[in-house]
Amino acid sequence: METRRVLCLCLSVLAVAGCQSIGPGTVTRDRFDYTAAVADSWKSQMLLNLVKIRYGDAPVFLDIGQIVAGYSFQRNLNASATVPVFEGTPPSSVATGIFGLSGGGSYNDSPTVTYAPLSGERFARQLMTPIPPSAIMTVIQAGFPVERVFRLAVQSINGVDNRRIREAHVVSASPEFYALLKNLHRIQTSGDIGLRVVPGDRDLQLKMVMRPKLSAGVENARLNVARILGVNPSAREFRLVYGAVPANDNEIAILTRSIYEILIDLSSSITVPEADVTEGRVPPTPEADLGPDGPIPPLMRISHSAERPADAFVSVPYRGRWFSIDDKDMRSKNQFSFIMFLFTFVETGSKEAAPVLTIPTTR
Repeated sequence: METRRVLCLCLSVLAVAGCQSIGPGTVTRDRFDYTAAVADSWKSQMLLNLVKIRYGDAPVFLDIGQIVAGYSFQRNLNASATVPVFEGTPPSSVATGIFGLSGGGSYNDSPTVTYAPLSGERFARQLMTPIPPSAIMTVIQAGFPVERVFRLAVQSINGVDNRRIREAHVVSASPEFYALLKNLHRIQTSGDIGLRVVPGDRDLQLKMVMRPKLSAGVENARLNVARILGVNPSAREFRLVYGAVPANDNEIAILTRSIYEILIDLSSSITVPEADVTEGRVPPTPEADLGPDGPIPPLMRISHSAERPADAFVSVPYRGRWFSIDDKDMRSKNQFSFIMFLFTFVETGSKEAAPVLTIPTTR
């Protein structure tokens, strides 16, 4: 009887252990592991496409549609018993019973990842469509430096042109463009500029508003901005529209860039091996524009090396070289992260439906 009790207790413990779920314990681990993996692959993809554009290669973007982590744990338990039957009392050397117990289990981890290439309508919508002026002003209102945002995403404002990268040459920015950014930065840091959304005849209108009472330095910067843009210097509120030329002196026309134009601009400053330039594989790095305080530094520095860098924020191999952003270059890191943020922020329209997955479950 004692043996039977022990046996029943062991079977009960195994049964209870077999009913425990393995799912909850994987949530924390999977969430952080997959987040890190997706972030690293996203950074590598963006940097690789910048380098490919620098070399005249076609960029390819591959989105991760779904990640499904599937687990299964199969268990089995077998028990057998043999009881010989004797006539009379069995001999002392003969076993009166045989009991056998065996068990086993198998664990399976089979994640399913779906990929969706950015092509066709989605490519045109996300990469080739100009960024709405409302999106530009929203990120500025959120605290992103106006001089970086305008240098990156604005081609012209009231006819004052930004630097433009062509295939064969570079068109320098208008002489007033960098002075405009300097004055706008002065106003932004003071917090005396804001946005207002008002209902219009057909849709909502976006207006840039300045506070009525400004300090002497900010007031001087405001007057400089009004002079450069050719707007009414006494106005405190301006309507923001998309375009190259304003309709009147109370309107600010912003001609924005597309994501693809932004990538072309950033890729032009990537340093490349001199041998590739000499052989005609890649155009030379264009010279910097001259601003009020001297040469304008590039928004982001991407260097190359023969070996994989040991201390890089992100690095990718291409044509036998390694291209990377130094982990100690905070300006380049911030700009690179802002590009990826802007890439998703300006997504317009609905995405295509993700594929439907049927995941079998086994317990």
